[in-house]
Amino acid sequence: MRVVIAADHNGVLLKSRLTHWLIVHGHVVADIGTHTAETVDYPPLCAEVGRRVGSGHDDLGIVIGGSGQGEVIACNKMRGVRAGLAYSRFAVEISRSNNDANVMVLGTKVLGDDEAEELLALWLDTPFKGGVHAARVAQISSLEQHG
Repeated sequence: MRVVIAADHNGVLLKSRLTHWLIVHGHVVADIGTHTAETVDYPPLCAEVGRRVGSGHDDLGIVIGGSGQGEVIACNKMRGVRAGLAYSRFAVEISRSNNDANVMVLGTKVLGDDEAEELLALWLDTPFKGGVHAARVAQISSLEQHG
């Protein structure tokens, strides 16, 4: 699977760890930054992840910030993106199985590194249920198109 990953200054170390984990598990990873602890704004990183996932260039995206709150809002402004804030097993399972989330957002001030890795594995392993949920995802897509 092709995965694009980005982080602001809060998430640089976790991004490195998750990138390694993804590669070890056979995924092709595009790390689009940031690469230092110097303060950066997250909206441009979210926009680039969104463009890549929304266009189909990458299958899935991961964005890492401090809390993840601003990042999930920014990601969901991008056409074709359904970003879910991954703060618990329940949230991850629902975002994938019911909402077919294609971007996972993590907060380093909310989760430990081991927990973030476990949530990533769960996110990748959780299939979309389809059915009534597919109709709802289609309604969400319609909102993007028509407001």
